[in-house]
Amino acid sequence: MNTAVCERLEIEVPIVQAPMAGAVGPRLAAAVSNAGGLGTLALWRMDDENLRRQVRETRSLTSKPFAVNLNMELPQEERLEACLEEGVPVISFFWRDPSPLVSRAKAGGAVVMHTVGNAKDARLAVDCGVDIIVAQGWEAGGHVRGTVATMPLIPAVVDAVGEMPVIAAGGIADGRGLAAALTLGASGVWIGTRFLASEEVAIHPEYQQRLLAATENDTTYLDDLFDVGWPNAPHRVLRNSTVANWEAAGRPPSGKRPGEGEVIATAKSVGEIVRYSSGTPRPDAVGDIEALSMWAGQGVAMVHKVQPAAEIVREINEGARAILRRLAE
Repeated sequence: MNTAVCERLEIEVPIVQAPMAGAVGPRLAAAVSNAGGLGTLALWRMDDENLRRQVRETRSLTSKPFAVNLNMELPQEERLEACLEEGVPVISFFWRDPSPLVSRAKAGGAVVMHTVGNAKDARLAVDCGVDIIVAQGWEAGGHVRGTVATMPLIPAVVDAVGEMPVIAAGGIADGRGLAAALTLGASGVWIGTRFLASEEVAIHPEYQQRLLAATENDTTYLDDLFDVGWPNAPHRVLRNSTVANWEAAGRPPSGKRPGEGEVIATAKSVGEIVRYSSGTPRPDAVGDIEALSMWAGQGVAMVHKVQPAAEIVREINEGARAILRRLAE
């Protein structure tokens, strides 16, 4: 299935694996890229040594294009320079205005993507020179940029940016979602939650099992509950005891939340984990795993089993192709 996004990114399948900080490493990103999609590393908090190590490890596992995601809420100049020095072919910007770094990324030979939540921001991104727009709907898991659902957002953004390729994000987890996104005018899809059920993902088994058991009603959108590291950062997670107890207490602000500061888990990789921490539950975590932040989008109801990432890519692509063929008859 060849689209404008495939041509621009030099990939075979219009599927981009969402960054999912804390859950994605070289193994998953490379597996998605090797399957014909675009794998993405989330390295926006990484120090220089570990950033370069992850990029080099990914390159050792795939000869195909992959991306690095940089969150503009934090200073990213040095990380961008390291990515360009390491030959990262695609840079994905997120959250704040990327214009200070877009020209440098393109001069360094990278294709540049930027995630937006509305048509106005999409136009601004086009004006600053990005190559591809990622339009993220409210259904998305993790950090949520806007307040508009995916279905109305995609055509609004497509109409606003003209010939610029658009990738649809939010609530997409199978071939039906890919087919719908293409029909709405997008040229590809951005998928996170479905890849949390991949064999290559680095999350705690209990987190994965809760994802598999979840329905479309089991996620919740929160203005600023979990401490993601910057203000005014809405996010979507699986509803759990931490969320329920906070709601029962009347949704108090930071500093007055029930159990605040309580250590509820530990992990060799990160040490003590306190309640309301935003860290993705890692495989080595021990403790009250259910109470940790478990990022997930509303497409979680379509996630039914753990599969190799390549199989997920193939299944979504083939499902969409079958639907589009049937509609064309």
